[in-house]
Amino acid sequence: MTGLSFDPMLPWPLIAVAAVLALLIAVWSLWRGLRGWSLRGLAGLALALALAGPALESGIRNKLSDIVILLDDRSASQSLPGRGAQTDAAIDGLTQQLTALPDTEVRRVTVGDDPDGSLIGTALTKALAAEPQTRVAGVIALTDGLAHDLPQLPKTAPAPVHVLLTGQPTDWDRRLVVEEAPAYGLIDKPVTIRVRIEDQGAVPPQVAQTPARLQISLDGEAARSLDLPPGVPLDLPVVPKHAGQNVVSIGFDTPDAPTPELTTRNNAAAIQIQGVRDRLRVLLVSGEPHAGERTWRNLLKSDANIDLVHFTILRPPDKMDAVPVDEMSLIAFPTQELFMERIRDFDLIIFDRYKVRGILMPQYYDNIRRYVEAGGAVLVSAGPEMSTVESLNLSPLGTILPARPTGRVYNQPFLPELTEAGQRHPVTAGLTGAPVEGRDDHWGRWLRMSQVIPSPRAQVVMTGADDQPLLLLDRVGEGRVAMLTSDQVWLWGRGFEGGGPQLELLRRIAHWSMQEPDLEEEALTADVSGESVTITRRTMAEETKPIRITRPDGSEEQVELSQAEPGRFTANWTAPGPGLYRMTDGDITRVMALGPAAPREFEETVATGTKLAALTQATQGGVVNLSDGVPAIRTVREGRQAHGQGVGGDWIGITPRDAASTSGVTHRPILPGWAWLALVAGLALAGWLAEGRGWRRRA
Repeated sequence: MTGLSFDPMLPWPLIAVAAVLALLIAVWSLWRGLRGWSLRGLAGLALALALAGPALESGIRNKLSDIVILLDDRSASQSLPGRGAQTDAAIDGLTQQLTALPDTEVRRVTVGDDPDGSLIGTALTKALAAEPQTRVAGVIALTDGLAHDLPQLPKTAPAPVHVLLTGQPTDWDRRLVVEEAPAYGLIDKPVTIRVRIEDQGAVPPQVAQTPARLQISLDGEAARSLDLPPGVPLDLPVVPKHAGQNVVSIGFDTPDAPTPELTTRNNAAAIQIQGVRDRLRVLLVSGEPHAGERTWRNLLKSDANIDLVHFTILRPPDKMDAVPVDEMSLIAFPTQELFMERIRDFDLIIFDRYKVRGILMPQYYDNIRRYVEAGGAVLVSAGPEMSTVESLNLSPLGTILPARPTGRVYNQPFLPELTEAGQRHPVTAGLTGAPVEGRDDHWGRWLRMSQVIPSPRAQVVMTGADDQPLLLLDRVGEGRVAMLTSDQVWLWGRGFEGGGPQLELLRRIAHWSMQEPDLEEEALTADVSGESVTITRRTMAEETKPIRITRPDGSEEQVELSQAEPGRFTANWTAPGPGLYRMTDGDITRVMALGPAAPREFEETVATGTKLAALTQATQGGVVNLSDGVPAIRTVREGRQAHGQGVGGDWIGITPRDAASTSGVTHRPILPGWAWLALVAGLALAGWLAEGRGWRRRA
């Protein structure tokens, strides 16, 4: 290879100025009639050419092969019936045709599964950036055209881009579309989920006129059914029933048609709604003032999500003193409104060292009992008054309390300890500083407690003096009752003998009473991280049954659990794929949703070339259906239409690039510097002599 190059001594604008001046001088000389005008002009042009530094370059030219990018879409939507076989056959046929072409290489790029869908645009952009633009002769994408990253798709390409669509012209699908779904919802308050049915593709007439039978279920309960025509949005009211995850499953049966729909994976959706409480309303009724009264108030006021109503009974009706009633700065205790009319507005009622002294009538206590049986919660923090004739146990409320006082009070230091049940129960398990045999570092002692006889159904999780019950928990009907038989928990807050986890213990007791899911002693939970699931079974029993898991396709699998700590059994399990799973051990059933509410890969399933049409048109490429066969490959000149239909069927074209690399380059100036100087001087002297001035001077 030989060619001409330039190595200018001055910037090109200055060289151009010199050449223009030489031409102007020559034109002026011609106009004046001077006989040496042509020689003078050639001298100026020779000077400009010398300044440009012309040189001859020679080297060896090596021809480079053309590159064809073959993009293979293997995303989830390409696994639909028939598409994988279509893709494999097309790749084999195209590879044979491309390798038969001279000086042609194939770069195969595979697009796999991704949570964000089919990332065809990203894969194509990276493939083009990885290859020299002067060598790319064509791009062939085998896909269903369902790209989910259109902003990443290049606007153009250096060679024709062709899209070979998988699928069949008779493909159709019916899917469930979730238009709106809340992530959070208030417990016992309805939230709205908006859904609709959408038909795609060549829908059979008998299916297009038939509504879908929706099945709606909350946390695996019995499903309710309704009919929904295609294209009609529907608002479904759903009521979260508990705190934490509420799983709503919505689906419909596969339509009956001569040609089956492409997939049933988009016929159902699992929506996870996090149940939250609007505000926790707590009623704190304090009796005789004592050092620990502020403990409860500080605990409840420190939580911004709790609305606290606090009354302290300072002056019972039977108290005789000389203070006029109109001079007392105390408000009237609204007992009728609180304990009869609005008692169900509260999530928890706390009696802190409360005595039965005639403030509350017997029907109020009886109404509190009914409130607990219907799902309410009562917590009793008892002092010495529990062992007197003014004990709450002697009121109608005593029928639901977890213990009966004996009348004895222990006025001696004692160390609170966890029972075997307490080491398993979430309320007390894992409390920091719990006494351990052989260790002296533990929480501080308390100084007083009442002796009680626990009811058969109560759980004793902490003991005190002489191993007597200190903390008792019980379920009554739909509600909860907790009892502390000592009013000395405030000693931990003051740091007596090192203190203890006062606020944490009281917080757990209160939240267990209000049925928070994290503190349920009998629970089955699943912590999902991608496709890895950690199954946890909390129980008061010493062993647990294996978990039976029902997959989305109806098949079942058993998972054995191992004990991680007392009352807690766990297992790690890998889910085979996204969908709605049901877990049960025979006693507790839970529903678990993996993956998005509706997988993005199956939002659209009917193959289409619309999304990639702009790129193919910009590069003179085409969209071809593989259902018509694998197209033939031709070579076309750059800028020509690169697809069409011939006698044998469709054809697509690639553009040979004729790229090459050069090696062994040599650079030789056309003339050395002295030769340029002699040429310019000779032309100038010849022009001067041609004008005849030298001869006239001699004459």
